[in-house]
Amino acid sequence: MKKLTGILLLSVVTATSCTKLDEEPFDVAPAEGYYQNKSSVIAAVLRPYEHAHWCGWDGDRWLLSELTADNFVWTQKGKHGYDGGDWVRLHGHTWTPDDGHVNGGWVGPYQGIGQCNAIIKDISTLNYPDLGLTEPEQQQHVAELRTLRAWFYLFLIDYFRNVPIYTEVQKLEAQSTPQEVFDYIEKEIKEALPGLPKDPKVGRWGQAGAAALLVRLYLNAEKWIGTAKYTECATIAQDIINGTYGTYSIDTDYRGPFRSGIKGYRSPENIFEFPHAKNFYEFSWIYNSGMHYQAKFSLDNDWGSWNGVHLTPSRDENGNLYTYKLGMPYERFHATDKRKQPFRTTSKDADYEGFFLIGQQYTWNKTAGFGFDSTKPVNGTEEYNGKPLIFVDQVARFSEKPGGRWAEGSHVITGEENSGVRLLKFPWLPMSQGFFQFNSAPEIRLAEIYYSLAECKYRAGDKAGAAALLDAVRKRNFPDAAWPAVSFVQNLGTLTDDEFVAELGREFLGERHRRTDLVRWNRFGEAWWDKGVDSKDRSVFPIPARALNANPLLKPNGFE
Repeated sequence: MKKLTGILLLSVVTATSCTKLDEEPFDVAPAEGYYQNKSSVIAAVLRPYEHAHWCGWDGDRWLLSELTADNFVWTQKGKHGYDGGDWVRLHGHTWTPDDGHVNGGWVGPYQGIGQCNAIIKDISTLNYPDLGLTEPEQQQHVAELRTLRAWFYLFLIDYFRNVPIYTEVQKLEAQSTPQEVFDYIEKEIKEALPGLPKDPKVGRWGQAGAAALLVRLYLNAEKWIGTAKYTECATIAQDIINGTYGTYSIDTDYRGPFRSGIKGYRSPENIFEFPHAKNFYEFSWIYNSGMHYQAKFSLDNDWGSWNGVHLTPSRDENGNLYTYKLGMPYERFHATDKRKQPFRTTSKDADYEGFFLIGQQYTWNKTAGFGFDSTKPVNGTEEYNGKPLIFVDQVARFSEKPGGRWAEGSHVITGEENSGVRLLKFPWLPMSQGFFQFNSAPEIRLAEIYYSLAECKYRAGDKAGAAALLDAVRKRNFPDAAWPAVSFVQNLGTLTDDEFVAELGREFLGERHRRTDLVRWNRFGEAWWDKGVDSKDRSVFPIPARALNANPLLKPNGFE
């Protein structure tokens, strides 16, 4: 049984960024004065986990992983959302070393690495028995932090390739080669893994989570270091599936991994998740960025929203389907796929269906205590002020048709307040029922391990083996009557390179996988909606200008 541990929000130890070593750390508590008992030690160990949640799911890392790829865009909507051209550059692959989001992709992981380094140094010298802890707990805590540090480094090798390896607090280092960074990550995980539990507390690293990081490392090795390691990836993935590192299983409910944490439910599929609680640590940014300002009326909450991110459109301004091989995420879901249903709550007991907000939006049904009141449409506040708010799978200035900016067509800068399908895969469940913002962020799911093994088999020529693994996850998404028509096993010819890439996009939509997947499949430079073929390799981000200025040992990586 997994045990829930909250993420403590205490500034308890050095949280030094390796790129700003000259700053005075006002939140530093001297180690000899801070570690007085068991609680203070646990608080210190958990501090980098809190940062890790922010690093993975709140802001720049999500933006770099999703808005540079084909499934999401942050369109300008009238006078809102241009933001200095940030989203135009991310979508069009025209970022520069001066871009704040590129800098955030560097700083966020290094801040977490700095925290891990400081706490590992502190707790390695403590006498745990004097503080009410055991020496095996000390070894486990160090193993957790080494694993977490490796997780941070996976961002850096993925985004920048040749980066400094820091193991000491406030010591400048020159860049290491991608191979050296890869070897360091691999060594850290392999050495830490035996010291981790097979049945970890929720939100803490266990053996399966560490092994899953090896799967990620090996799956992407060919792009990261130029050496394919699909055989190693397949071996570790199969071991995870076989239960070598702990017991996990594919959730039979397509919603299960994303409602984990609600009413005490823990999905058997989630190998590592970041737990949440209202007014404690909330799953919020991903909602704020994508929901309309009026979402509080339709989704029963009091949360502010920015009306920014949505799916890239499947149809042009005239309603015609695009013909790109990439993007068009909503239309790539089969009509019978349960996930494609419009999101709505179906009872007072945290039941819901569907992953998307599309079409006419309605107010929360206060009388029933769930669902929408179809007699009370929600109205817009900008282009559709006083008019029904209808989300469309298109981007254009429909309110200025004919004439006006309608003639500009469909682009990142020609959105309106109703542009785009909104993702509610991570459900907004009713505040009035006490469920709002308690669902976890599923960082690593067993489904990822199935798909990684499937990819290894597919690349090795075992298409049937790959199809069986994909279907083992996918079957939950379809009614029994529809399954024969969509099963890869029963329609093996449909499983092509293009379909595999599309399937990765469907299964992991919004889970910060997409850029990495496209790079690995050599698709990142291709065209999709409002983006042409890249004129040069943009699969690696440039070393940020601010990082170069802060550390004289750094050099540009050639992707400026």
